[in-house]
Amino acid sequence: MKSLEEVLRTWEAVIGLEIHAELTTLTTKMFCGCKLEFGAAPNTHTCPVCLGLPGALPVPNKAAIESIVLAGLATNCDIEKRSMFYRKNYMYPDMAKNFQTTQGPIAFCMRGHLDLNMTGAASRERIDIDDLEAGQTRGNVTKTQDGYCAHVGITRIHMEEDAGKMIHIGGDEGRISGATHSLVDYNRAGTPLIELVTEPDLRTPEEARAFMQNLRRIYLAIGISDCSMEEGSLRCDGNISLRRRGEKTFGTKTELKNMNSFKNLHDGLAFEICRQAEVLENGGVIHQETRHWDPSAKCTIVMRVKETADDYRLFPEPDLAPYDLTDEFIESVRAKMPELPDAKVNRFKNDYALSTYDAESLVNDIRLSSLFENCMAYQASPAQAKGVANILINEVALLFADDESHLPAAISPERISSLVQMLQEETISSKQGKEVFAAMVAEDKDPRIIVDERNMKQVSDTGAIEGVVDEVISSHPDEAARYKEGNVKLMGFFVGECMKRMRGAGNPKLINEIVARKLNE
Repeated sequence: MKSLEEVLRTWEAVIGLEIHAELTTLTTKMFCGCKLEFGAAPNTHTCPVCLGLPGALPVPNKAAIESIVLAGLATNCDIEKRSMFYRKNYMYPDMAKNFQTTQGPIAFCMRGHLDLNMTGAASRERIDIDDLEAGQTRGNVTKTQDGYCAHVGITRIHMEEDAGKMIHIGGDEGRISGATHSLVDYNRAGTPLIELVTEPDLRTPEEARAFMQNLRRIYLAIGISDCSMEEGSLRCDGNISLRRRGEKTFGTKTELKNMNSFKNLHDGLAFEICRQAEVLENGGVIHQETRHWDPSAKCTIVMRVKETADDYRLFPEPDLAPYDLTDEFIESVRAKMPELPDAKVNRFKNDYALSTYDAESLVNDIRLSSLFENCMAYQASPAQAKGVANILINEVALLFADDESHLPAAISPERISSLVQMLQEETISSKQGKEVFAAMVAEDKDPRIIVDERNMKQVSDTGAIEGVVDEVISSHPDEAARYKEGNVKLMGFFVGECMKRMRGAGNPKLINEIVARKLNE
């Protein structure tokens, strides 16, 4: 099988995503009062409505409607004032009533878009814009100095209810294939779920990954979901087809189901692109089907022939009246909109002179960006911004083992500012800074107390350092001679010897400067 790079020279991939997000920050289900709780004992949060018992009538969750409107506003969608729910009929054990309540042709949110700034290695999968100059546009792509910006259309964001959870017993890796029997947990049935459908504007697996990452941080910023891919509250289906470069007609697409990590999304799409190219180049035919990405085998596997809309026998939900959203309701939701991630990145860059990398690293984790702002509010000194960002990105971020991790009580804006100030004043070295931070977390102490207790203050007395440097150079005349003959790598040897004699307390910057000057005299 050819590599992705080889395939994309000849074939153009056409990718569209369907991204499902559970509204986990709500307290109850979409059409009933059952509690939303991940990990609860099976079938303990159910009622006649979410089990579809005869005579049970649904009641819409107003907070869920607010959440989807907020999601639409955050992704530049038009908010449709009039829409309605439909019944999507299918027979499968994960939905006891044998139909899913979902929206029809007109959803709450229509015709949106997101712009993806692709830079570095992520931008190199796109090979059809190499001839463009910065600022030039082709199709939905504008070339930039360090990559390109892709304008990706959003067809719709619609509301539906999630299905229950199937647990297959006896099969490989918990899959239905080879299972001896299956269990059903209906706790998840009826959970408010929004599905975003993109236009087929994506052309590389990296663009698909970037879109989902960008959407995740938007949903986290507006507070509608915890977006936990491990727990299934954010998952993605990818539609992929190929066509020869230069052609306009779409090829037959396959669907990759339930990608539950950014890596799986990228790798699954990459494999499917290469698989389809091999089939087509060997004279084969691509069938419209649903496939599963197996990360252990690193290949896609056929699940079933793809259903069509006719198979679902969609018809308007007779137990729910159409929605008529007022301008007042939409504006009340808009008023709740927090600062969105892209705007925050630009503010961090403009107000604190942070690099794009530092600003995005902070904004990608709400806990880091919140702590950064608290630190800057406490210190009120833009000069400390870079130092604070470095500690948060390189040290604090490591303490977050997962999305549920919380900031240790030992870390506070006051202590981080104190540590940054000592680093900037060269009271301690960057290496010592790591040691002080670790001790601050482990011992719950102020960093200045730790430095005093461990006698870690750097020696920055030029005279004292010069004396040590003179001693080291005179003690190693052979090495000094070899340095002057051109073996400049010995600089590290002399600096290391000086640090040893000063027991790590010497200012590394001053030591380097004085050693270089003395050796070159």
